[in-house]
Amino acid sequence: MIPVSAPVSERVRIVVFGRRNAGKSALVNALANQPVSIVSPVPGTTADPVAKSVEWLPLGPCLVVDTAGIDDTEQRGGVEIGLARASRAIGEMRGADVAIVVTDASTGISRSEREILAAAAARPSPPQVFVAVNRIDETPATAERLEAVSRDAGGAPAFAVCATTGEGVDALRRAVAHSPRPAAREKPIFGGRLKPGDTVVLVCPIDEAAPKGRLILPQQLALREALDSHASALVLQPEQLPGALARMKEPPALVVTDSQAFSRVRRCVPPEVPLTSFSILLARRSADWETLRAGAEKIDALKDGDRVLVAEGCSHRRQCGDIGTEKLPRLISARTGKKLVFEPTSGRAWPTVERLRAYALVLHCGGCMTAPAELASRVADCRAAGVPVANYGVALALLQGVSLRSIDQVQ
Repeated sequence: MIPVSAPVSERVRIVVFGRRNAGKSALVNALANQPVSIVSPVPGTTADPVAKSVEWLPLGPCLVVDTAGIDDTEQRGGVEIGLARASRAIGEMRGADVAIVVTDASTGISRSEREILAAAAARPSPPQVFVAVNRIDETPATAERLEAVSRDAGGAPAFAVCATTGEGVDALRRAVAHSPRPAAREKPIFGGRLKPGDTVVLVCPIDEAAPKGRLILPQQLALREALDSHASALVLQPEQLPGALARMKEPPALVVTDSQAFSRVRRCVPPEVPLTSFSILLARRSADWETLRAGAEKIDALKDGDRVLVAEGCSHRRQCGDIGTEKLPRLISARTGKKLVFEPTSGRAWPTVERLRAYALVLHCGGCMTAPAELASRVADCRAAGVPVANYGVALALLQGVSLRSIDQVQ
């Protein structure tokens, strides 16, 4: 079980959608049992997504997200601010594991709700959808009415609720809480490779780029899975690796390194010992490994003037020696000998499929702070645009002389 302090990327993302004044914010507050969003009769009160971390057993750590109304058409000073709000709301579907569509009991499924349902169905891994038929204090929802709403929603279960009084909210919450956890979060990071008694060596450099006071997500997952497998985990820094390997009576079952230390670690690890990186393990767990590996192999095909998008899921402060803006561009330029244009982006910013076609290659971070559904959507967008995509770890392995085919054998 992931602890309450689970990172956002490991929390099941439950997103609430609907028209303006459908009762989305009131429902979010009722689901979370606390005031999360401002509730107002003024249309467009919720402008940006608002999120709250909750713990719903047996589902586990969750993130409940409120969104703006997708029918927002407000204009200010000639700026279509409402359309921007609506677009951002629909954009939240990319990372949604569960989508709750709120509709008014007096209207049922309208064109706006159908747009939300279509966006859900279009995702590479569609979220589980629930419909909250709200304001039953004003318009009672009969069993026949709920069945009709469910049919109109493509079979999604419909629940009669009153967000302001809380009636019916517990039933909806229980149904969501008993949803199956998304497969990407249940998949073992080692793929079931570790056996009781095995030893795995985790090489974790502590440098300026390392987060203060914590381990990154794949390091946490690796430690926990080693414990669950009744295996032993030896955690050390690169300079400690040669001495540690020399003292071991038997070779480790696997060595996992930070991608940036690949070349140093590879020189120390015997060829018969499997070697991989945290970033590659995370890619295998939550993204399309075949697509990412094939994307890295396209680095050598880059030509002068090609544009390379360097995308990061989080918005950390860039430092001297930053992997995305300095190390990768330097290594790729040195390997190819080409004059390339590297364009960084971070956080939730992500181009449309049409704009992606302008790039010859996309390099994405490991995604430890990105929802698996969001990462899968981005990889799918690259495939749709016909643009190769690789993650940092896969690219760094190739650039540091590690055979991607050999890594491919580490399941």
